[in-house]
Amino acid sequence: MAKIKLTKNELKVQKDALKMYKRYLPTLMLKKQQLQTEIRTIDAKAKQVRQQRVELEKEFNDWIAVFGEQEAFKPDMVTVSNIKKGWGNIAGVAIPVYEGADFARGDYDLYETPLWIDMAADRMEKALSLDLEAEVLDEQVRLLSKELRTTTQRVNLFEKVKIPETKANIKKITVYLGDEQVAAVVRSKISKKKLQAKIDGEEEAEA
Repeated sequence: MAKIKLTKNELKVQKDALKMYKRYLPTLMLKKQQLQTEIRTIDAKAKQVRQQRVELEKEFNDWIAVFGEQEAFKPDMVTVSNIKKGWGNIAGVAIPVYEGADFARGDYDLYETPLWIDMAADRMEKALSLDLEAEVLDEQVRLLSKELRTTTQRVNLFEKVKIPETKANIKKITVYLGDEQVAAVVRSKISKKKLQAKIDGEEEAEA
């Protein structure tokens, strides 16, 4: 605990600080709760998107198997050429938002490849899009979790350190100033008694 001055000015400083901590603590606690809720929601959405991806892949493999020409489709026939992202804001934190992607398709001979290749490519684009969406959701969770750690540290600092410390300082200064006031009154009474005794002594001498 830092050394404090035992003065009326310091008492005012400590009381003002206590008011500030008490004013901001509820806001920080509310932000902490909001971040926790948002992280749970986004994490659940990411899991849902990944589950969709798993189901799509199974459906995709089963679908290709029907044609008996699985080797005709190559994964590199579809590539991501551009990821579209916007920006959102949650509890003061800027987060990326997935807005889709552009895909490029490799050159393949329309005469030599099966007719279903274009449909397969469409499904592959959807699968890749789900992967990209999940990655962006993971980034949202990472950024919000980082802010949550900072906010939690501030809540703990105010709640467990600053507020108790400031209250202790106020009590210490108040007790000291009270003792000083009592001591001043005692000194004043002693001075008055001495003065009165001196006056009485002078009067007796004159008599």
